[in-house]
Amino acid sequence: MTRASGLIATLVLVDDTGSVLGQLPPVEVATPWWNFVAPIVEAVWHRDGLRVTVLRLLSAERDEPPGGAVTYIAQLESPLAGVLLMPWTGSLLDHPLRLPYARIGGPHADLAWAHGVLVANGLEAAGHAEQIRTWNLSSIWRLPISTGGSAWLKVVPPFFGHEGAMLNLLADAPVPRLLGRDGCRMLLTEIDGEDLYEADLPQSLAMIDLLVELQARWTGRSEDLLPYGLPDWRAPAMTRAITELVDRRGSELPPDDRSRLSAFVAGLPERFDAIKSCGFPDSLVHGDFHRGNVRGVGRSLSLLDWGDCGVGHPLLDQSAFLSRIPQAFVEPARQHWARAWQRVLPSADVERAAVLLAPIASARQALIYQHFLDHIEPAEHPYHRTDVPHWLGRTAALT
Repeated sequence: MTRASGLIATLVLVDDTGSVLGQLPPVEVATPWWNFVAPIVEAVWHRDGLRVTVLRLLSAERDEPPGGAVTYIAQLESPLAGVLLMPWTGSLLDHPLRLPYARIGGPHADLAWAHGVLVANGLEAAGHAEQIRTWNLSSIWRLPISTGGSAWLKVVPPFFGHEGAMLNLLADAPVPRLLGRDGCRMLLTEIDGEDLYEADLPQSLAMIDLLVELQARWTGRSEDLLPYGLPDWRAPAMTRAITELVDRRGSELPPDDRSRLSAFVAGLPERFDAIKSCGFPDSLVHGDFHRGNVRGVGRSLSLLDWGDCGVGHPLLDQSAFLSRIPQAFVEPARQHWARAWQRVLPSADVERAAVLLAPIASARQALIYQHFLDHIEPAEHPYHRTDVPHWLGRTAALT
């Protein structure tokens, strides 16, 4: 199996009391992505006739995704019916950072809440809920409904807990529509189309228009957003956070990168002053703007996944987007972005602001991943372990 061709999943089964029943033989699935568990659940159903709910990652043979051999803990949802399990001699220790949906019975409680929301909206579930994804950043389920289509249950960790409130605030914008929310739980209506990871250039430019139009509504209104629990990525807070992260993790980088980062940190106040002179007020930042977080058909698009959103310079979203599109798209997208903002802020120096912000945007990515690592249990660290040094190295390269 090549590195990105798929993965080999082993499930350690527990019952609803948490007692270990044993492990199933490994099953090979086409997806290489550890958090995309729908194919694993389906493969176990077809091979063994067992219904299971994957709770969390236990171990992986590789230091990071994708692919390889991966072991999960899963709750058995049906009788064993003669299936022989292999013994498993590991231990299941609790951890204070374990998320509710990664615990025994956690997904059951989430689904029970979602079914209550359906009823409150005059809807009725039809058939089994389908587990789509689970990891330290979200638990996602598809709930077929009797009128056709589906509702989508999304549960997030507390550090993304502002997502539901933001979707409610942005209800008149092209974002997912809430059927209900309760803390870190959200039940969402279905959005037609597909996730546009492979969008062509015209669609990619339309995504930029969508984001800029939305951000323009919040330009200069950052104080209105902070009460919703969004992180503060404005100049003073970012300067402190980047300085602390470089002090904490910079020693892991090569000497040349450490030297560049030290100079970058020392120059942050001056750099932010130069950015301010470019004429951009702070606004809403999506925080994870890439083509896969846009869903739709043609030019009918919706911007997904608002858990990463924050308050800061709107061009913080540019670097990550440009880094994840084909090279041939980069310059047209950059120019389109500049024109879109020029229409909103005719006197702004968009291109200079983008250049000055590029290393800050990369440093923000490193901050985000360090925040994940600080707030998730160690078994989940492989998902993000290499991201902090990667983005710090990219920051150094951009200075």
